[in-house]
Amino acid sequence: MLRQRELTELFIELDDGGESLLDASLDETPVMQVLAKEVDETDVAGSFRTKLALTPRPYQEDALASWLAADGQGVVVLPTGAGKTILALMAIERLKLRTLIVVPTIELLYQWRDTIMKHLGVAKKHVGVVGDGRREFRPITIITYASAAMPEAPLAETGLLICDEAHHLPSPSYSVIPQRCGAPYRLGITATPERSDGSDHLLHGLLGPTVYQCTPAQLAALGHLAKFREKRIYVDLQPEEAIRYGVLMTEWKWFVARNRGHISRGGDFFGELIRRSGNDPVARQALRAHHQARMIALNAEAKMGEVAGLLAQHRDDKVLIFSEYTALVDRISHAFALPAITYRTAADERKHILQAFRNGAYSKLVAGRVLNEGVDIPDANVAIVVSGNSTAREHIQRLGRVIRPKQTEALLYELVTRHTSEVNTARKRRKTKDGRRKSEAA
Repeated sequence: MLRQRELTELFIELDDGGESLLDASLDETPVMQVLAKEVDETDVAGSFRTKLALTPRPYQEDALASWLAADGQGVVVLPTGAGKTILALMAIERLKLRTLIVVPTIELLYQWRDTIMKHLGVAKKHVGVVGDGRREFRPITIITYASAAMPEAPLAETGLLICDEAHHLPSPSYSVIPQRCGAPYRLGITATPERSDGSDHLLHGLLGPTVYQCTPAQLAALGHLAKFREKRIYVDLQPEEAIRYGVLMTEWKWFVARNRGHISRGGDFFGELIRRSGNDPVARQALRAHHQARMIALNAEAKMGEVAGLLAQHRDDKVLIFSEYTALVDRISHAFALPAITYRTAADERKHILQAFRNGAYSKLVAGRVLNEGVDIPDANVAIVVSGNSTAREHIQRLGRVIRPKQTEALLYELVTRHTSEVNTARKRRKTKDGRRKSEAA
């Protein structure tokens, strides 16, 4: 008989990690440390001219100095909006070697290309793009992770490897990139290196150690980012929602209590549960119950009323509204007549909406996870997180959308449903390094 305390702790763990069930079942093939090859820098000289058109901030100079002191290998962790791309441009200007920049999305291919030409002054003929049907290997090449991982991608003869959103690199598919590249200089940039599958420690062997790190609060205190407040607003389930949530969670917890022992024998409860759900209807139904319960918590009816109140309160502000699921994005968009961006939004329409938000034609915008990373979102001063996952990365990304330097204080609201797994999810994503939480409850 399992002790009640053990079961309670397990349920909290499962609730926190429910959205990562599929991530946890990924192949966890260990990544061997990738040693940089001895390369004659004359063989990988870039032969391009550079002139940085921006004045680096002091912390960017400190980050570059720390990276160079680590022999040009390592990861720099800076929040969204702190200018990680500028740091990479500084590294390119300093070394002037053949450079490979790896990015996670098609959109970032072109953002990087345009930024390099505009702010580093590199001629267009020296900057190539690989991905989105293009195959332009140049002295400075921007390539997607997917393209760089292809066996036929010619990654050798590179002096500097830059991995944007470097937390993607430890995945089994992408970890081969630095080994095949062999660049003696390696720079990883990310807002948060942590991964839901726990493999972020592999970054040390792939790119080097974390050589510099600053939090949003530290940069705000120094005046490099806007001062900000984070406010958590709790809502309650309506009676019918609470009944349905309770039934579904009881079904889920009963399944876990009865099957934990034999499913956990291999040490990978989540992965084994995913595998079993393929041919075990009881396991599949338990997972479905957990997902449906989570949807009730994230999409609680009371959140719509809170959104309405916050929009009225911030009528004159630029507001970004984030939701975990497209269905709620669509619902908020229709209810309040707001422009919306999801994964279904066509590229041209997305560009038009973002430009309209940038120039002030729109002052409110609702979006799904598609805007979490890889998209240059115009600045706002208020963010409303209607629902989100448990990762600190997503929280920092969304906070970063409102803390770019400005005179006014930035605000981030989180809407959390009481007495549900969403409380643990919110708590987990807001934990700092030392385990404390920084929040203001309402």
